[in-house]
Amino acid sequence: MSQPTLDAAFIASQKQRLLDLRQQLIEVGDAAGDDEQRWQASAGGEPQDEGDDGDRFAQQANDEAVLSHNEARLVAIDRALEKIDEGTYGLSDSSGDPIPRERLEAVPESCYTVEESNDREHAARRG
Repeated sequence: MSQPTLDAAFIASQKQRLLDLRQQLIEVGDAAGDDEQRWQASAGGEPQDEGDDGDRFAQQANDEAVLSHNEARLVAIDRALEKIDEGTYGLSDSSGDPIPRERLEAVPESCYTVEESNDREHAARRG
């Protein structure tokens, strides 16, 4: 079953969405870095109680997970933008199969079909 070619208006709209999303993720990362700097400055070498340390370590672990996820999304967004420039947006990087328009609308940085993405995630978990 072949997918109709994605029209120029859709691709232009997706490019803008990708650029906006990229900017938002960069701003989130910048804000997290600013928060970390403020926390370190406020601690200023003063002893902290164990509760403060536990809360801080939990927050730091959460922040690192979010930043790692966002960094992976930025890589995918940059790849999707490259694919727009190459004229291959909407085609899987793995198989060349069309990525359904609905998937691209939901996750504009998609470079793989749902099945291929699931396979890649399972393979990554197995290490």
